[in-house]
Amino acid sequence: MTQPTVYLASQSPRREELLNQIGIQPSIIKQDITEDVLISETAENYVLRLAMAKAEAAQKQLDKSYSNTDKNSLSNWQSTKKHATIDIIVAADTAVVCQGKILGKPGSVEEATTMLNLLSGKSHEVLTGLAVASSGILTAISRNLVTFRNITEQEIHRYLKTDEAYDKAGSYAVQGLAAIFITNIQGSYSGVMGLPLCETADLLEQSGRTILPAP
Repeated sequence: MTQPTVYLASQSPRREELLNQIGIQPSIIKQDITEDVLISETAENYVLRLAMAKAEAAQKQLDKSYSNTDKNSLSNWQSTKKHATIDIIVAADTAVVCQGKILGKPGSVEEATTMLNLLSGKSHEVLTGLAVASSGILTAISRNLVTFRNITEQEIHRYLKTDEAYDKAGSYAVQGLAAIFITNIQGSYSGVMGLPLCETADLLEQSGRTILPAP
């Protein structure tokens, strides 16, 4: 049986690597979604809203792409799509939450410094919203608790010189140099990275993409 094609609605190489880890080599769909937090929006609603928005934007791109093909190809695609045997889109969004503040990606050295000072010596929550779209959209959320040791100003300065922080929620990468700051993780390591593999595999299976090989 032909496996559905999986598209990743993300420019994150980390999410692509995580899908590779479970045997999926996704096609990448690049899209630009505004990541501003809405007034009074909870972190849970924020990450799920953005994950769904990314999936929907990617779906529109695919629809537009197929609408430019010949009618027979489009008809075949639409018929197959109804049975969820082609085109599964994976999208996710991650936020770091500390002392009630949602920390996204820093826009400057100063903002990154402020975030890392806030995280220093505390536990914080990392939420990743997941959306998997085929004939419909399935969603899940990964909640994880990460604890940092105390970080000195000099360490923050030296870490930010590596440029690792600037495209990461909360200004750090758990899989990178920032691992030296982390004393404890409760939850999913892949969820902290940005794509919880347990939940992703479950939603992919529900959408028609098997992960483990047949017996």
